[in-house]
Amino acid sequence: MTDTAEAPAQDAPAGSTENSTMRVVQRTIIRADQDLDIRPLYVNGLSGFGGGESTTRQAGQEDGVDTERSTRGKNSEKHQYDDTAGDVVEGVGSFGAITAAGASAKSEHRLTFGTYFNAFPASYWRRWTDLDTVKLVVSASGHGTVFVYRSTAKGHVQRADAAVVSAADPQTVEFELPLKPFIDGGWYWFDIEGGDKELVLHSAEWGFETDRAERGTVSLGITTYNRPDFCLDQLVKLVAQPAVLDILDEVIVVDQGNQKVCDHELYAQVAADLGPRLRLIEQGNLGGSGGFSRAMDEAASKGSADYVLLLDDDVVCEPEGILRAVAFADLVKQPTIVGGQMFSLYDRTVMHAYGETVAKWRWFWGPAPKTRHGHNFAKRSLRSTKWLHRRVDVDYNGWWMCLIPTQVIREIGLSLPMFIKWDDAEFGLRAGEAGYPTVTMPGVAVWHVPWHEKDDTIDWQAYFHRRNRIVTALLHSPYERGGRLVRESFETQVKHLLSMQYGPAEMGLMAIQDILEGPERMHRDLRLRLGELNTLRKDYDDSIAKPDLDMFPRARRKKPPRKGKLHTAPTSLIGRATTVVTGGVRQVLPVRGLAMKHPEVNIAHVDLKWWLLAQFDSALVSSADGTSAAWYKRRPEKFRDLVSRSLTLHTQLAKEWPQLAQQYKDALPELSSPKTWHETFETSTKK
Repeated sequence: MTDTAEAPAQDAPAGSTENSTMRVVQRTIIRADQDLDIRPLYVNGLSGFGGGESTTRQAGQEDGVDTERSTRGKNSEKHQYDDTAGDVVEGVGSFGAITAAGASAKSEHRLTFGTYFNAFPASYWRRWTDLDTVKLVVSASGHGTVFVYRSTAKGHVQRADAAVVSAADPQTVEFELPLKPFIDGGWYWFDIEGGDKELVLHSAEWGFETDRAERGTVSLGITTYNRPDFCLDQLVKLVAQPAVLDILDEVIVVDQGNQKVCDHELYAQVAADLGPRLRLIEQGNLGGSGGFSRAMDEAASKGSADYVLLLDDDVVCEPEGILRAVAFADLVKQPTIVGGQMFSLYDRTVMHAYGETVAKWRWFWGPAPKTRHGHNFAKRSLRSTKWLHRRVDVDYNGWWMCLIPTQVIREIGLSLPMFIKWDDAEFGLRAGEAGYPTVTMPGVAVWHVPWHEKDDTIDWQAYFHRRNRIVTALLHSPYERGGRLVRESFETQVKHLLSMQYGPAEMGLMAIQDILEGPERMHRDLRLRLGELNTLRKDYDDSIAKPDLDMFPRARRKKPPRKGKLHTAPTSLIGRATTVVTGGVRQVLPVRGLAMKHPEVNIAHVDLKWWLLAQFDSALVSSADGTSAAWYKRRPEKFRDLVSRSLTLHTQLAKEWPQLAQQYKDALPELSSPKTWHETFETSTKK
């Protein structure tokens, strides 16, 4: 640590020269107008420090939450955290305040910036750059101490440095901190603790001495479909961010809906504020892959931006995250895709996933190993949740927020014409095979509608889920015949059929049939398949939703449940097999007449399980978002037809897998080429 007034000479860090300057890569975010529900992502109060109390950490528990014991002693050399009793995250009010002047810690109280948005993800900089030492520059006034901590990949916390501040006017202190110990994981962060008086933090910045001071430029690519309010709200907030505008080449809005962005009342003012840096493109609805491919192509072909940042139209972005993503991409060893993480728009301290990978054997996406879905930072802090301290390597990043170097686009092409689902995963896998890694960067994030408010495995998206998952496996699976994917696809069919979900089962077979016909039809289907799917779904009871339960007959059963017992989930392999057999036998029996006049049962979406639906001849099932319901009815003739075709098509898929894989790999360059996409863009705009 040094005070800037008496900074001693330092050996030049690796990669620096006499022309090195301080490149700021992360600014501590302190906002007085910040909503209280997200403040735990930025700053927390720390219990156990009032009256000079500190704590010493003990070994962590198995669930990843550390336990600690208190010890007395003001300004102890072993300051740590008292996050016992379930790791309660403390609010700021009892410990200090956030004002326009900055963050203040009361006398003998402490605030920590060891939080999601304000801790420094040292292990990611250690792994993906050649930099050796990070500098923390803190401006503070009043009286107290700035403590710097680091963690290890195991989640153990160590004090790294400290500095006393005693000044009426802002005083600057600097800390030189090594990156060497962070090969597997770990963070840096700092706390402020009031002394005899309060300590006020005015600003804090993390940066590197480097000769790579020139900042890259970025084009924002936003794809929107009938969400002009969300889209314009993003643009309004962007206009208010001068630091982001400084590195902005242009904003490319690809409008694919019939509720036009340009017709919104705020559009004229936003267009005037952004001027020539706003480009609005209207085209037919080509889904996420078509919209994002258009933005990627426009940015890469124009050639004036180093990166294109893909953003969903319905996200709320932390603007500092854009600056961090560009700074990281500027300083990495090789061109790298930099992804942002996703928080729930409804419960805003809950993270969807810390990083995502494709499970290669079953070929399905999901949280990266050693991580967990749905972590709530308001309940368990970053500092004491062990698994958050490991560095996480990913296969891809969702396109809710994803920074892609235009160099990568020019080399490997655009997205595959998948419309929706798996387009981001396939692109990340393809880029990785070409030598361009993806890094999901902590501290770079957006808020987005969570997936649990949808069930896109049984609506029109079921087709795209099935088709695109199999196509991606044909291109990238390291296993013969895709591991267990074909088997799992058939199992999905069986579950749909036992659940009276004939619409999704039919769409699954349509997906496999289209795959067997070859890749040439993918650009055609990008434009036309959605309309064809919506027409198909009108023929299936389970796909016809109504907005009110009173629009259906009341549930009635001829016989009550045997001895009043509720159905329970099969837990063993034998139990699951028995349920499948008994459910299958039911499918060939005549349908109870009353079941066609009245649903036998009402089933909430949370209880929507194949083994439960297999017990009934009809059921009224609510949707995932709670806005509608559908009346499922057992149709033995449909069941027999779909079972027969499912066996035939899955057998054919397994048999022809090697030839299909080669066929799709050979077609990949043309499918993803700008030339082919230009023809699709042009065709989509024709009336």
